[in-house]
Amino acid sequence: MSKIIGAIEVNKDRCKGCALCAAACPKGVIAMSKKVNACGYPYAEAINDSCIGCASCGIVCPDGCITVYKKKLED
Repeated sequence: MSKIIGAIEVNKDRCKGCALCAAACPKGVIAMSKKVNACGYPYAEAINDSCIGCASCGIVCPDGCITVYKKKLED
């Protein structure tokens, strides 16, 4: 049986640091960075590789800053 893994990509320049994505992530993959973007907001970033590709983060993001990818791993 194949395993599906996920990954996220955050548009750091558009992120306004609301942290809704971090709250919505069931696997705790997302956290707010200690760094800030050009607008002065801390941005979301992936902190581990546990993403399952559920897209909860992308759905709740009010600015559409998160792209979710899914990849099928063959056994």
